[in-house]
Amino acid sequence: MITCVVHYIIDSTQIEAFERFAHEWMRLVAKHGGVHHGYFLPAEGASDRAEALFSFESLAAYERYRTRFGEDPEFIAADNIREESGCVLRYERTFMRPLLPNG
Repeated sequence: MITCVVHYIIDSTQIEAFERFAHEWMRLVAKHGGVHHGYFLPAEGASDRAEALFSFESLAAYERYRTRFGEDPEFIAADNIREESGCVLRYERTFMRPLLPNG
């Protein structure tokens, strides 16, 4: 299993748009074989940071999912939320392998 951790710097005045963006990506990850572990939004402290974690069975499975970017109308529509609202200022992806209890 490979888990993608996405670190976002967001526009805190666009949190509603970011939530719409997040809901669409959670749906798309699940639809295309991944497991989304959720988005984690500001509650206290820094108001401009958010995180997302989702997993695929392998890096190859993740790459198959990524081939839809820029081509699949659902992926384009989801990304347009980010683009049109400016809710994401920057993001960085890191791939990790989980060490789970009893695993």
